[in-house]
Amino acid sequence: MLPSPHSAPPRENAFQYVWRSPWVRALVFLLMLYAASRVFGSLAHVIVLGLIGYIVAYLTNPLLIWLQRRRLPRAMGVIIVILVLLGFLALCSTLLVTVIGQLSDLIQKLPELARNTTTFIDRLAQQHAFLVPLREQIENFTGGGLSQISSVVVPYLQKYQSSLLTGAFSFANTLAEGLAVLIIAIYMMLDFDKIGLTLLRAFPRSWQPFVLNLSRDVEHAVGGYLRGQILIASCVGIIVAVGLAICGVPSAPALGFLAGAFNIVPYLGVIIAITPALLLAAAAGWLKVVLVIVVFVFANQIEAHLLSPMILGKSTNLHPVTVILAILAGVTLYGIVGALVAVPLAALGKLLIEEYYYPSKVYTEGP
Repeated sequence: MLPSPHSAPPRENAFQYVWRSPWVRALVFLLMLYAASRVFGSLAHVIVLGLIGYIVAYLTNPLLIWLQRRRLPRAMGVIIVILVLLGFLALCSTLLVTVIGQLSDLIQKLPELARNTTTFIDRLAQQHAFLVPLREQIENFTGGGLSQISSVVVPYLQKYQSSLLTGAFSFANTLAEGLAVLIIAIYMMLDFDKIGLTLLRAFPRSWQPFVLNLSRDVEHAVGGYLRGQILIASCVGIIVAVGLAICGVPSAPALGFLAGAFNIVPYLGVIIAITPALLLAAAAGWLKVVLVIVVFVFANQIEAHLLSPMILGKSTNLHPVTVILAILAGVTLYGIVGALVAVPLAALGKLLIEEYYYPSKVYTEGP
């Protein structure tokens, strides 16, 4: 039977009546946000492991696509990528132990190097009087500073070197986490496209075109930069290693590895990488120091005028001042990780402003 046109409208239940209040809805949303923050806070470590696995899959996906186009099955490509990554990690561990051991030996030789420097300055001071204050400063530093450095730093480096040699694979927790990241990365590399589609479907259909375009912008600004910077850093590391080996500088492969690893951070990476190279070369004489500077300048010029324009192109196109400020802000907020992601995030911000803010009515017509 149809309801009478004069019948009363259906009454709201108690929940609907309470939910109409904006204060109730705000309180519920705040409680949900608080609960979500507590849950994510408790699972933060697990989330970070999953994020690392996704980043590995994200950065290696173009290589896997390239291998697929050469008619190599994706599973076989994943195996090749994993073997390359494991070999790289093993090389990093070996070089790290070598570098720390050589730095320890160098610091022990610092007093002798300082005495040689003092003798050299003495000879010059006999001919040039303005070098006398410099000679006095070197003597003061030799008298107290170097002995303190040797007594404090050398035991720490030797302890760290011993722990690397004997305990690198004894930490079950670290090994388990590394294995978990490896398994996550393998599954994500195998089903990367499906994961992307699943993430896209998490958004409402009306938002999906915008999210898809935004993901492409992120891929262009962040993913392209990171992959390009890793390739550039590898090339710079090879150039430095070969150049130092030709010049006869000791531990050339280790120094090349440091140069490549720190070169991922623009500007600051050169300063950080050349410091241990100069220290290790100082033990072999002043000529080696000059040769180290020449090799690093050559590698820097090759990177600036050949590698970066050819590999990165205009993926960042940021002013050097913007790059330096972004890196300093990243270091201040999140340390070395912040320095790594500061430049691509700044490039992404510039891209979003150019693509979405400048064409908008808020910019063209005003608020």
